[in-house]
Amino acid sequence: MSKPSSFSLRGRKALVAIKDERDLSIVRRQFERLGIDVFTWEPDSALACDPDVTLIDDEFLPLTSPVQRAVLGRCPVIALLGTETPSRLKLVLELDPASFLVKPLRSAGIYAALVMAFERAERTNELKQQVVKLEERLRSRRVVLAAVLQVMHSHSVAEPAAFALIRRAAMEQRKTIEQMSAEIAAKGSLPRATG
Repeated sequence: MSKPSSFSLRGRKALVAIKDERDLSIVRRQFERLGIDVFTWEPDSALACDPDVTLIDDEFLPLTSPVQRAVLGRCPVIALLGTETPSRLKLVLELDPASFLVKPLRSAGIYAALVMAFERAERTNELKQQVVKLEERLRSRRVVLAAVLQVMHSHSVAEPAAFALIRRAAMEQRKTIEQMSAEIAAKGSLPRATG
């Protein structure tokens, strides 16, 4: 299944926490035009949906309960800024917003803020996945190095020859070099067939 485009918003769900009725009506009207389902949220009430994006008014800050912060941590956040004081901006930055809008709201800019929020969230997720893969590779490199050192010591060979023995053993057993290295590190030696 392909990921939805950041530009296609129809069918998405938005959790909206806005105090001002005028701003809320502008958001509702614009979201209806874009095909987005709107769910209003008061910080003290239960969550009625699993949102794709959250718009939160800076007047709701700071969020004090862990439940409130967890709700906003599941999807991209668009902050609605009413004042630009350093203390207010610090509270907004704690939400790690993907985009922002300035109050009083106008319909212009809402679509751009949504697209930017979805695109930033997608890029952030891709970067997180890359970091996880790189961390796994780093951990596996340590295991491979430990196995190479063990084979070098036990077979009295140089590093290239030790690595070649591990690679050959991995190929014979149809395993990755990392899997074979983990087995060597655990058992303390190469499998008998390759020695």
